[in-house]
Amino acid sequence: MNAARTDMNGAVFGLLGYPLGHSFSKGFFTEKFEREQIKAEYINFELPSLNQYQETLDKYPTLKGHNVTIPYKQQIIPMLDELSDEAREIGAVNVVKVTWQNGKRHLKGYNSDVIGFVESIRPLLRPHHSKALILGTGGASKAVYYGLKKKLGIDDVKFVSRRKQPTAEGETLTYAELSDDVIKAYTIIVNTTPCGMHPKTDESPQIPYNLLTANHLLYDLVYNPLKTQFMQRGEMQGATVKNGLEMLHLQAQASWEFWTGQAD
Repeated sequence: MNAARTDMNGAVFGLLGYPLGHSFSKGFFTEKFEREQIKAEYINFELPSLNQYQETLDKYPTLKGHNVTIPYKQQIIPMLDELSDEAREIGAVNVVKVTWQNGKRHLKGYNSDVIGFVESIRPLLRPHHSKALILGTGGASKAVYYGLKKKLGIDDVKFVSRRKQPTAEGETLTYAELSDDVIKAYTIIVNTTPCGMHPKTDESPQIPYNLLTANHLLYDLVYNPLKTQFMQRGEMQGATVKNGLEMLHLQAQASWEFWTGQAD
């Protein structure tokens, strides 16, 4: 760790996304740097368009890496020089490592969302949790899908969206198609949408909550508020619920390991 501290003195890290009012990462890494006496800085790169990405990279020549959040987890991929095998298969990136090779900046994309999701949901899984619904089809949903299928052995995973969309599993289900039979069979429900996130805390995904039971596990990637309407309404039906805060901590730590070469 001493070597990592020395190597990172004067380094810049950051978070790329838009908007970033809800960001957790800046506080997490600022506290980490202070606690571990690392002389580095974490900056929010709130860019309305990726057209400004190259300009941002040029502005911070000591940038060692950055996280990526909504809406750029998929859009950034064509701008990178290399992807990890997992990021390529997932089709979404939330960590970029910046190095210099022969005088040229080299950008490699990783996905630490899958690490955070898998390790935080794993302790809650029971034998009857054999089928899953993913609410949403954005970049985070791709990491959740990969984690459920490839890391946790949940073979039957379906996406749910407001309108029919093509996916790896065929067309998405719509919320209107979440019948009694579907909800009874699919006992893992993961919300990857921002629905219910501060400040719109009175909102919740439009699933039939009255059909939920104690067999269900509801996992919400939202962490602000700590208990969303999605979670509260599930809990009222006896379901097990979990927010995305532990996932955030785990994926942030994994990001650091990618940046410092402790994981690759």
